[in-house]
Amino acid sequence: MDGDHRHLVGLVNQLHYAMAMGQGSDVLGTILASLIAYTQEHFKREEEYMQRIGYARRAEHKREHDTLIQEVLALEQQFRTGRGLLTVRVSKFLKVWLLNHIAQSDRAFVLAMTT
Repeated sequence: MDGDHRHLVGLVNQLHYAMAMGQGSDVLGTILASLIAYTQEHFKREEEYMQRIGYARRAEHKREHDTLIQEVLALEQQFRTGRGLLTVRVSKFLKVWLLNHIAQSDRAFVLAMTT
């Protein structure tokens, strides 16, 4: 799971770097598509593992996953239809959401795995 998290954070960092170089808008669509695909794969693996071990908070954790996917899909749709400059908004959203999710929800999951 940690490798998945590093990859997801790496995608967010790519967007930050592109923004710093003045190329955020140029790469946003590609990064969003990569983020959606990889996040869906990661969440599926994580949810399957939760089910295998009988994780008590699985349904709540899955709802968080579903919420993130829906929000990122909505941002991608806004990007594709040209409604507003999203680079900074997407960057902030992803950074806050992913870091909070990893630090809180995934940490609780990891603790449950080790007990």
